Amino acid sequence: MFWQDIVIAVGQWLFVLALLPSIFSKDKPALLTSVMTGMILSAFSIAYWTIGLEISSFSTAVVSIEWFILAYQKYKQKQKIPE
Repeated sequence: MFWQDIVIAVGQWLFVLALLPSIFSKDKPALLTSVMTGMILSAFSIAYWTIGLEISSFSTAVVSIEWFILAYQKYKQKQKIPE
């Protein structure tokens, strides 16, 4: 296990916690922001896996999933608003 794996993973778990209020809040980030962030973090997760940073890969995947949840919530929120 590399020390970098631990540092990145700890940072990602802090992001997991930091995003929880947004997930449970009425206010959501912009849809495009959420989708792009989720996609970029997914790519990071794959990159971490390929260099042997399994813990970082998993924690980054969790943050990515949270961003996709926010994207879905924003999408559903926009569907309810009549334009």
